[in-house]
Amino acid sequence: MKDALRHRLDRLAIRLPELDAALADPAVAADINRFRELSREHAEVSGLLDLYRRYRQREQDAAAAREMLDGAESDAGMLAMAKDEIAEAETDLAALDQELQLALLPKDPDDARPAFLEIRAGTGGDESALFAADLARMYTRYAERQGWRTEILSSSESDLGGYKEVVLRMEGGEGAYGRLKFESGGHRVQRVPATEAQGRIHTSACTVAVLPEPDEAQEIQINPADLRIDTYRASGAGGQHINKTDSAVRVTHIPTGIVAECQDDRSQHRNKAKALAVLAARIRDKERAEREAKEAATRRSLVGTGDRSDRIRTYNFPQGRLTDHRINLTLYKLAMVMEGDLDDVVAALAAAQAADQLAELEAGLG
Repeated sequence: MKDALRHRLDRLAIRLPELDAALADPAVAADINRFRELSREHAEVSGLLDLYRRYRQREQDAAAAREMLDGAESDAGMLAMAKDEIAEAETDLAALDQELQLALLPKDPDDARPAFLEIRAGTGGDESALFAADLARMYTRYAERQGWRTEILSSSESDLGGYKEVVLRMEGGEGAYGRLKFESGGHRVQRVPATEAQGRIHTSACTVAVLPEPDEAQEIQINPADLRIDTYRASGAGGQHINKTDSAVRVTHIPTGIVAECQDDRSQHRNKAKALAVLAARIRDKERAEREAKEAATRRSLVGTGDRSDRIRTYNFPQGRLTDHRINLTLYKLAMVMEGDLDDVVAALAAAQAADQLAELEAGLG
């Protein structure tokens, strides 16, 4: 283990009693946001120190085995036992060192949040809209596999049953945003469209944007005077009632021009609340993108430059192939992926990000 990493862990050992004292302070307990923040830090520090204790114990085990090795030159049995113990301890130490480094990687506080998933048809006309519907179905099936709750907040259907645009909300125990955040970008499809009479392969594209739902305690404050709220009659499925009332709501943030709408619920009040939540997420995402662009203008992240038109993935139906261009991942299981089997893709993207962060951490540790 590098000295710099050991020093960081030693400092955390000093931090833990400070956290214990803070959490026992009645003033902290009375501030729910502060208490929640410190509790989260306490859990992370405790977990890291548990790993560090296991690491130091294995270091002691290895040192004891080496002493045994030095003192057992004439005892073949003791020599073999000592060598086996040293080998096992060194294997454990390497694994624990890697685990500690991964645990020290910076965490995105939004990973545990629910996600808004926006899919928009791009180039390709009707075929692009049909592909947008296929993507919505793929993500919905993935959410079902994860045990998440999914709802459609707004949608604009095409003539052939696809989506010009659809906005989904996904919520799960492990955090939908953390699992889906790498899906933002341009998704390209190569296949023979249902509208193609000559059997020719066409290329179409959709854009996907994944936004974390803001924490109510940290949600940005929006001046009501900066909002224009319009109501209109919802379209699509819903029977006679939904078409007789102005239950759909469109909210425009005048300073930025950002718009959000919801028509999923029969209640205008609930539709307004959902539209405001989406609007807040979009404003927050815009602010974060601008901040990150200023802080890291020269660095390209795993999810691209932030330009939603970046091509991140190709779905080639004739070859049954999915290719993620950011990490050069190719899978020949496209039919399974379109049924929601995204685990291999999500895991590979998360592993690539972790490897990138580890390289930065090791460089920083010198």
